[in-house]
Amino acid sequence: MIRSNLAVVLAEQGLRITKVSKDTGISRTTLTALANNQSQGIQFDTLNSLCMYLKVTPNQLISYYPCLLYTSDAADDK
Repeated sequence: MIRSNLAVVLAEQGLRITKVSKDTGISRTTLTALANNQSQGIQFDTLNSLCMYLKVTPNQLISYYPCLLYTSDAADDK
């Protein structure tokens, strides 16, 4: 499982999503989804902008926790 640490990094730096959005041009919707771990992915340019703005590495923004994910495929049910 991939998890975003954006909420933690923002709290540590005393920043709000609104300020980061205004300063970086990244939409509040995107930042909120990342902070709440509701995002399906992140564009490399967004990751780069956040890393530069927050002065962190991708490793500090994103964590990997190994786990097995199972999906149901309708074709397998037949």
